[in-house]
Amino acid sequence: MRTLEEVQATLEIAKLKEEDLQKTVHCLSFGKNVSSADYCLMELDDTLCRHIEAGQSLVIRGDKDERAVLCSGDKTYDLKIADTSNLLLFVLGCRTPDQLTNSQESSHVAHAQIWGFSNSYWELKKQRPKLKKLKKLLMENPYEGPALGGEEVTENRYTMQDLLERIQASEEEIKTHLETIHACQIDGYWRVLDFDYEMKLLGHVTQLVDSESWSFNKVCLETSLEELAPLEPKEMIEHCLNSYGKRYTENDKIFYALHEDKVCRGTALLLLHNAVKFNLREFQEVWQQSVPEGMSTRLDQLKSVALVDRTSRPETICLLRVEDLPEDTQERFNHLFSLREKWTEDDITPYIQDLCGEKQTTGALLTKYARSSMQNGIKVFNSRRLVAT
Repeated sequence: MRTLEEVQATLEIAKLKEEDLQKTVHCLSFGKNVSSADYCLMELDDTLCRHIEAGQSLVIRGDKDERAVLCSGDKTYDLKIADTSNLLLFVLGCRTPDQLTNSQESSHVAHAQIWGFSNSYWELKKQRPKLKKLKKLLMENPYEGPALGGEEVTENRYTMQDLLERIQASEEEIKTHLETIHACQIDGYWRVLDFDYEMKLLGHVTQLVDSESWSFNKVCLETSLEELAPLEPKEMIEHCLNSYGKRYTENDKIFYALHEDKVCRGTALLLLHNAVKFNLREFQEVWQQSVPEGMSTRLDQLKSVALVDRTSRPETICLLRVEDLPEDTQERFNHLFSLREKWTEDDITPYIQDLCGEKQTTGALLTKYARSSMQNGIKVFNSRRLVAT
């Protein structure tokens, strides 16, 4: 270990003035068996630092064939190794200049031992959670209603812990998406309903509303369960009401206000489910006739689930759900332009909105991945791949 005299001699050779430096001189030495593989550095922003300081944990998720991500309780971050030209040393008890008081009258040497070193660190970048896999897993065994004879296939069923281990997203993001896709817990496992079964449940509810001449804003839970119990399990009826309505209490009774847009969208999906293309005018007529009295159907209710073609004669509509499109941004644009060569901004926006970051707009995304031109006075976008060279 160096003495103060040796340090002063080194400063003289380096032509540095001792009075210009801190009074405390750190003398570093390597501990025994120090290896760069012993430690890994990770760069955290203020939010994650506060998260750790509060005693919360961070989790790295990803299957062997996936790129690892880091998750807090409610956010997902991409992990990327960043190399540095300077060797980073891990020194226990080493104080930075701003932590030194410089109160000593004369210089002195403080010895510190290097416990590890690294020439890289993990860089974090907030990203969209990868949730497409969630529905894919749940669709391996969708719930189709009570099994005949009480026997049901038990393979490919997932608890919340199973999903946390498989899905590259935070727990809060997973729970939010489970609600979005109308999943529910059955016998401790998260299940997504088979489409036909979910529409069957919705049909029972809307038919009851019509037959009882109820307002769709005031559907009584107790009466609904009594009337529909012979047809379906009570918990499934209540799940349907939770999925398509808002729960509230009045005079100690529980009611639901059916969400007009959700019910209309669900009914439209049922009509479009087995049709390649539907005559738009005929579809709108049948659609309006199929929803409960008092509800109004509008095409803007179908943004991100159905696509209208105004250029065909007659005009048509077809099923195109954003959840069925690729998660990767470039792959998403490639797929969209394989379906349609030119898109208006209004048509394509619902299918790329989920790709935008917190500070990114759909306009910026279109500028990066598509090129614009004017057609009949309307701005349209097509693939950059189509630019002539």
